[in-house]
Amino acid sequence: MIKKLSRDHHRTKIHKRIRARIAGTPERPRLAVYRSLKHIYAQVIDDRVGRTIAAASSTEKSAKKGGNAAGAKEVGRLVAERAIEKGIKKVVFDRGGYMYHGRLKALADAARQAGLEF
Repeated sequence: MIKKLSRDHHRTKIHKRIRARIAGTPERPRLAVYRSLKHIYAQVIDDRVGRTIAAASSTEKSAKKGGNAAGAKEVGRLVAERAIEKGIKKVVFDRGGYMYHGRLKALADAARQAGLEF
């Protein structure tokens, strides 16, 4: 009998495969994205030290739009502004095992427009 994997377990396997290839450095940290059903979260992480440099989420009061595509654009803009304030211009994008479309693509495009390079 074949055991069916849950969607989250399948996403976690994909994310582990991605993380085997990419890592954030002090010069080029990792922009990690997590998507829940209601919200979206983004962090700029230096994996060598294990430290979060900048973060933003749709749960913040300044990001009033929620976890939809408009909220994802706002989160992308916020995390890019906060990273640029800390002197980070280039990042490595970690899609977290999610497909690159919809809310994820909106967040990435907004971060690029705000000045992050990836």
